[in-house]
Amino acid sequence: MSDPNLNQPAPQFGTAEYVGTPGGDHCQFCHQPIGGSYFRANGAMACPSCADKMQGGMAKDTHSAFVRAILFGLGAAVLGMILYATFAIVTGIVIGYASLAVGWMVGKAMITGSKGVGGLRYQIVAVLLTYAAVSTSAIPIWIHYSGQQKQGHQQQTAQSDSDSSSQQRSDSESGSHASPNFAAAIGTLLLLGLASPFLELSSEGFGGIIGLVILFVGMRFAWRFTAGKPAEILGPFDNSPQGAR
Repeated sequence: MSDPNLNQPAPQFGTAEYVGTPGGDHCQFCHQPIGGSYFRANGAMACPSCADKMQGGMAKDTHSAFVRAILFGLGAAVLGMILYATFAIVTGIVIGYASLAVGWMVGKAMITGSKGVGGLRYQIVAVLLTYAAVSTSAIPIWIHYSGQQKQGHQQQTAQSDSDSSSQQRSDSESGSHASPNFAAAIGTLLLLGLASPFLELSSEGFGGIIGLVILFVGMRFAWRFTAGKPAEILGPFDNSPQGAR
């Protein structure tokens, strides 16, 4: 009497084998029955036609894709900065958790602009844009509260008509020097805005540390979004009755 186990083929440990059910398997993308062979696209069973389309349609990391990602990311960063600052000005509450939303917006926008392409350079840009959007949102907030304080001070210290006229003459005389002073003020505001997350450490103490940690988490969101995980297509594998035995 012969041992039936001797007739079984030896298992192949050197290669991965994906065995399906002949006649009962369907492509997870077009839902058509799979015949003699199939592929694995990110773990999902795919027919040769769908696998070929995915391989041909994979977005490539080109200069135009990178530029589109930057433009989309810039738009999302500006929008995030505006929303962050507007909420703080309207409600009077600065919520650090908004950094998470900004990171999500920037990362999502960049990966949409690149049509799914990601990588290290996309991640670096996404992190920088997220930090810049959150940190510079402090600038319009400062300007808003500075204007309120100035208006209140002017109402409390009303001057005579002669003082007002002399002040106007002084302003008109210094008008020629307004442009360089304005540019210097903008540059100073920009630098202070970029440094604002760290400046808050000295003014807010533990609250500043929490805000900085949340900002880094938001930057982490943007980093992960722009990693760009390409589709992994394996195969072909035999799904015929002969190959499935």
